Amino acid sequence: MKIKKWLGVAALATVAGLALAACGNSEKKADNETVVKIATVNRSGSEEARWDKIQELVKKDGIKLEFTEFTDYSQPNKATADGEVDLNAFQHYNFLNNWNKENGKDLVAIADTYISPIRLYSGKNGEENKYTKVEEIPDNGEIAVPNDATNESRALYLLQSAGLIKLDVSGTALATVANIKENPKNLKITELDASQTARSLSSVDAAVVNNTFVTEAKLDYKKALFKEQADENSKQWYNIIVAKKDWESSPKADAIKKIIAAYHTDEVKKVIEETSDGLDQPVW
Repeated sequence: MKIKKWLGVAALATVAGLALAACGNSEKKADNETVVKIATVNRSGSEEARWDKIQELVKKDGIKLEFTEFTDYSQPNKATADGEVDLNAFQHYNFLNNWNKENGKDLVAIADTYISPIRLYSGKNGEENKYTKVEEIPDNGEIAVPNDATNESRALYLLQSAGLIKLDVSGTALATVANIKENPKNLKITELDASQTARSLSSVDAAVVNNTFVTEAKLDYKKALFKEQADENSKQWYNIIVAKKDWESSPKADAIKKIIAAYHTDEVKKVIEETSDGLDQPVW
């Protein structure tokens, strides 16, 4: 009986040892997992799909993505600067540059991701488009553009890319109607609130409509007269991944680099193109 009792105790000790070893291995595995915290704002279904694909691609490297969702555009950069998150993905260069200036910070863009091109839409005769291509817009025609500084500038660069006007500024410089140096068709550029340009289509020849209002106005973006091009004048509108200036000295630097590499794959490009229905265009 004593021998059996001793063997029973030994067996229990062995089982306990194996259990502790298993726990130790589990803790070690957890310790090897790198959690990268990412701040976003109201992620669309398309954005969720692309990040799901990125998580799938980096899982083999022991990287876990953890998202903090904000509804206020002023918060993700603050959370990044304060170290509450490692990265954020919600803004373009223009927004970041302005935020840094206003808040005395030096957050940096570490990767280009995509652009959501704005478009020039034809005026309407009832439900029908007046024109099917830019060249049909007549001399002395009228084009509505948003009247706020950033969206007006973006719209004017769009009209320049479409060959309708020429500006005396370029790159990140904000353009106004005063910067129009050539207007061969003598077009009238009418400045309206961004929410009103789509509503003006029945009374103008064309209008630049922000993507925010396209669905609401029941516009078919595939029938737009012209789409914003990815070039030096639109780069300020590229969406980006943002981090602290010293991110490369962070213990998570290697993981962050792998996340960027995963984002910049054909697999993610395909997800963006398919799930955004062409509204988002990869730019890396």
